[in-house]
Formats: sequence, structure tokens, C-alpha cells
Amino acid sequence: MHGQQMAEDFPVVSLDDDARKAVELLASRRLPGLIVTNEDGSPYTVLPASQVVQFLVPSYVQDDPSLARVIDESLADQIADKLAGVTVRRLLPARPAELPVVKHDDTALEIAAIMARLRCPLVVVLKDRKILGAVTASRLLELVMAPH
Repeated sequence: MHGQQMAEDFPVVSLDDDARKAVELLASRRLPGLIVTNEDGSPYTVLPASQVVQFLVPSYVQDDPSLARVIDESLADQIADKLAGVTVRRLLPARPAELPVVKHDDTALEIAAIMARLRCPLVVVLKDRKILGAVTASRLLELVMAPH
């Protein structure tokens, strides 16, 4: 099986899209991440949901997770307010990771190797520089575990 056959339609956001809407999309569809594109529509990076969590959780709580227990729930409910007026670009690390892209004719093993090496929950499938969709880790596992 090749990338084109494994690819599923997948949400795409641009660097300058509203971060809150992007995160709502992640949450409502329970996605492992989003494909982020440049202004010209070409893939720029993948925004893993875990990166959003890292952006939302205050650094002092990340440094000392025991503080999370003593923070008032009403304050915790306001964490999402950090997204107000923020673009997707701000959710990304200063230096984005290597772009997890595969070609439409890459095999399942080639796709798995990229996913494993980059520790990314999804890869972007391209054909002639056009985004066909994505292969998520769960989709890949579903396909390789299916009886043949």
C-alpha cells in the first residue's frame, strides 16, 4: 500500500490563521495535529496537539507539575484565554521541526520510518507538491495490523 492510498482528508491551517479556531478544530475532531501551510499553500510544518498543550500550560507549571494541584480551577479554566488574538504561527516552536512529508508512492514502511524518526503523529502526503492528505499514526497502525 502506498501513501496516496493511505492518505485521508485532513484539516489544513495557515500560519496566520486564528489559533483559537485551529485549537477548536483539533479538539472537536480529536486530531493528533494539524497541517500548517505557508502563505502559498505549501506545507510548512505539522502542529502536534501536544505542542498546543505546551503553549497553554504556564512554564512554571511545566517546570513544577505539583503546582497544578494548588492552582484554582477557575484559573485553570482561563488557560484557553491565552489563545485570544494569537495566530497559529505563535503556537509553533521558534525553529520548526523537520517537515514530516512523504510522497504519494511511498510505502507503508517508508511512511512508518519517517513518522518514527521524527516522532510525529502524522505525515503529510504530497503529489506534485500538492497536499493529498495525511497519514496518522493510528491510521498507519490500523492498516498494518489488518489481517492480510
